[in-house]
Amino acid sequence: MSGPLLKMTGITKRFPGVLALNNVNFEVAPGEIHGLLGENGAGKSTLLKILSGAHHPDSGSIELAGQRIMLDSPHQAQAQGIVTIYQEFNLVPQLTIAENVYIGREPGNPILFSWRKMAEQTRAVTARIGIQLDPMTQVRDLSVAEQQMVEIARALSMQSRLIIMDEPTSALSESEVVRLKQIMRDLKAQGLSIIFVTHRLEEVMDVCDRITVLRDGHNAGEAEVKVIQIPDIIRMMVGRVVDDLYAGQHALPVDQSVALQVKNLRRRINKQDPHAIVLHGISFEVRRGEILGLAGLVGAGRTEIARAIFGADPLETGEIFLDGQPITIRTPQDAIRHGIGLVPEDRKQQALFLALAVRENASMAMLPQLSNALGFIKARDEATLMETYRQKLNIRMATSEVKVRNLSGGNQQKVVIARWLALQPKVLIVDEPTRGIDVAAKAEVHALLHEMAASGIAVIMISSELPEILGMSDRILTIREGRLTGEVFRKDATQEALMALMAVREGAS
Repeated sequence: MSGPLLKMTGITKRFPGVLALNNVNFEVAPGEIHGLLGENGAGKSTLLKILSGAHHPDSGSIELAGQRIMLDSPHQAQAQGIVTIYQEFNLVPQLTIAENVYIGREPGNPILFSWRKMAEQTRAVTARIGIQLDPMTQVRDLSVAEQQMVEIARALSMQSRLIIMDEPTSALSESEVVRLKQIMRDLKAQGLSIIFVTHRLEEVMDVCDRITVLRDGHNAGEAEVKVIQIPDIIRMMVGRVVDDLYAGQHALPVDQSVALQVKNLRRRINKQDPHAIVLHGISFEVRRGEILGLAGLVGAGRTEIARAIFGADPLETGEIFLDGQPITIRTPQDAIRHGIGLVPEDRKQQALFLALAVRENASMAMLPQLSNALGFIKARDEATLMETYRQKLNIRMATSEVKVRNLSGGNQQKVVIARWLALQPKVLIVDEPTRGIDVAAKAEVHALLHEMAASGIAVIMISSELPEILGMSDRILTIREGRLTGEVFRKDATQEALMALMAVREGAS
């Protein structure tokens, strides 16, 4: 066909107190991988929700293959061949992989459909993206990365003309990202178009043909990838030059004593299964003012270590010492009481109360300090706290009374970080702290972590992005299959050195 596959013209969308999109134009060509870029709050998610039928524009038009269309629901969008993979999962945890992939489209008789055929078809589509899992496995038993791959498999199972991928690589390992990019190229070769949203600009340069950049709900520019560089993209996104994301090492505090020490952490998810051990005698320490990086491939056990220290998962054996004194942590409340905070990798399921206001989410860990003798919250102190961290983290919102579910993914993450910054913990564990956050916000979060470390807080940082681990950490521990495989100090750390240690198996020389 001649002309664009998708043409969105003059799209405007308002929410209470916010003009999310203002006269935005957007086009995607047939057989094109098109990057949609912008800071959190720039309007990307709103534009995609309009295209997926979840929101209605206040004004503007949408054309698909030259025909004007109305998208009144996600079902209508799918019927038009527009399939969306959202940044946040849209799976049913209690159902199997196969049921999630083919939900509403089960093969066979509508009443007595074929489980065997559904399993076979699921194996075929998941094999394309490198998943080696039993289709009858329940989704709730999968890791975050595996759940993301199920989302991708479901989209690939549909007869689509246009696939929207909203941060599909944010929870994937490097090998999984490489596989996904090859799948995208294969789909493009078959004539499919893809809208690709990511904050990892190196992925944009590697896989996209063209980009469109939004800023503050407006068009900020578009370009062919072959004639533009990453600094130019960043300048379009933020309207200014952003300094090196990892610049500004923190000054070490005077007191560099050991803040947290763990010994022989061992966790088994099934006591009857000798192979179901996820942590094999983990021991390490982190000092005041230190940023300790935990590096490993997806599924290596990094998150399991964080959850065990925070009391979210029970341990079979292990000791935890804070300031040299043994402490007992059986629940997250115990950890908080001792001054240990955790920013989890999945903010929606593990950190946020989506039906509550931003103010309530941010102050959640500080309620004892914000309450008077009768147990009532001191509203003025709470408002002051919220305003302080709104400015410090540049949280974009109409007011602090807006429900946190209405914020963009990056701004939701900032609210979670604000909760723990306000508590001023002795130890802060951050699991993928910049997942789904744009380049400018990343620099702000990194600066805050440096600031916290300089104040004497011990920071344990988990990240799947090796440049982030290398750029932020004073010391790095590598993990594979629930075991520590190495320790590298900042001056000796390279991607090659870390990858070699992350690939070490038990007993390897």
